[in-house]
Formats: sequence, C-alpha cells, structure tokens
Amino acid sequence: PPLLLLLLLLLAPGPAAPCSPPEPNATHFVCTEPTLSTFPAGLPPTTSAVSVEFTALAALLPAALAGLPRLRELHLSSNRLAALPEPLLRPVPALRVLDLTDNLLADLPAGIFAAASRLQHLVLRGNRLRALRPAWFRHLPRLQWLDLAANALTEVPPAVFRPLGSLRSLDLSRNRLATLAPGALAGLRALEKLDLEGNQLGTLPPDAFAPAPALRLLFLQDNELRALPTGVFVPLRRLRLLDLAGNQLRALELPPGPALDLDISGNPWACECPLLTLLRQAAPRLIAGRDTLCASPAHRRGQEVAAVSRAGDTGC
Repeated sequence: PPLLLLLLLLLAPGPAAPCSPPEPNATHFVCTEPTLSTFPAGLPPTTSAVSVEFTALAALLPAALAGLPRLRELHLSSNRLAALPEPLLRPVPALRVLDLTDNLLADLPAGIFAAASRLQHLVLRGNRLRALRPAWFRHLPRLQWLDLAANALTEVPPAVFRPLGSLRSLDLSRNRLATLAPGALAGLRALEKLDLEGNQLGTLPPDAFAPAPALRLLFLQDNELRALPTGVFVPLRRLRLLDLAGNQLRALELPPGPALDLDISGNPWACECPLLTLLRQAAPRLIAGRDTLCASPAHRRGQEVAAVSRAGDTGC
C-alpha cells in the first residue's frame, strides 16, 4: 500500500557519511573511502595519527589540521592533491611523519615545513616535483628519512640538503638526473643510504660522495654511467653495498676497506688487468655473477668476470 511504502522510505537510513569521526579521545583515524573529497573535520584533539589515503581528496584548507596539537603521523598517500597551503602544518608542531606518496604535487610552498622542525620522515615519492627548493629543508634539522623518488627532478642544487645534518636515508631514484652537481650532498655527514637508481646519470663529479662519508648503501644501477672518476669512492670507507648494475661501465672503481656486496652486472666490462687485479685484491661478494660478463677482449667475450678474475692464466 502507498502508506506503507511512504513509511518505509521515511524510516530508511540515509547515505552514510564516508569515514565518520572516531570516538572521543581516540588517538588514530583511518579513512580509505574512495569517494571522500574533503578532509574529515571534528577529529578529537587526542589524535596522534591520521591516515586519509586512496581517496578523492584534491585540496586541503589551510586550517585542516587545526585542533590536533598531538598529531605525530599524517599519511595522505594516493590522493589527488595538486597543491598544499603554506600554513597547513603550523597547528601540528609535534609532527614526526608526513607521507604524501602518489599525489599530483608539482611544487610546494617555500615555507611549508617552517613549523615542522620535529619532522623525521618525509615521503614525497610519486609526485610531479620538477625542482628542489632550498627553503623546504631549512627548518628540518631532525629529518632522518627523505624520499623524493619517482618525481621529475632534473638536478640537485649544490648544498640544497645542507641543513639536513641528521638525514640517514635519501631516495632520489627514478627521477631525471643527468649528473650530480659538485656539493649536491653537502652537509649529509650522517647519510647511510643513497638511492640514485633509474636516473640518467652519465657522469659523476670526482668528489660526489665526499660530503657523505657515513654511506653504507649506495645504489647507482640503471643509469648511463660510462666511466667513474678515479677515486670517486675513496671517501666511502664504511660502504657495505654498491650497486652499479645496468650501466655502460668498462672499468671499475672501488672504495678501500672491507669486502663489500657488489652488483656490477649488465655492464660491458673490459676483462683486462686493471679490472681483474682489482677484483682479486678487493674480493667483493659479487651479486648476479652470472650476468656479470666480459665484453672485451674478444677471446673473453661472454665469460663471467668472476671466473676470469679467479683464473691463474690471465697474465696479470
């Protein structure tokens, strides 16, 4: 009957609001609702971690984080953010972790991190950043982890990271870097991991890594390196892993110190005395040895570099 139908319509619940606010005094808030287009309001001041990811969020108001003085982690990955308001982080001075992976950010306001001096982890992977602004890093003395992978960066300005004296991990992989400017790593004396994989690096300055003597892990694979400057790795006495796979190298440079894990596969190696002697003396642990082959001289072409270096009849 029409009256019953009307009653059912009146009593039927309306569409649920995506990601309703948590209970009072809650400390964590998570929302992965694909239809969400505005940042949730009404979060309790006890909130210490917010995760709004995989949504339709395309913009944030300058006061989006107001009233969250205890916020320590903010995860905003896989949204549609193309810009951030400069005052965004001012209400959250306790913030330690900021994850902006896979958004549409082509630039950031110069003072975006001015009030975020306690930030330790900053992830900007998978955006559209074309340049690095020195002002971004000026107020981040406690930053330990910086991920800038998979952007559109074409250069690292000299000393841009100088204020980051606590930085331990820097990921610049899968950008468009053709070289490193002298002094690009200035100030990074605590840096332990540097990832430059998948760029377009054709050359390195001789002192490229001198400002980062604490490096333990260095990834240079899948670039366009044809030669290494003499002594380029000499400052890296703590290096334990070096990945040079997938370049165009014919001769090798290694750091002094204990044997390290080394991937030099996918290069056209010249299996002659300089390379063979270096490998015998340094005795690195070769990764992907079966793909580490001689390209010259002709009588050694296609042979495994490790096997040739171990042979006793090389004449070296």
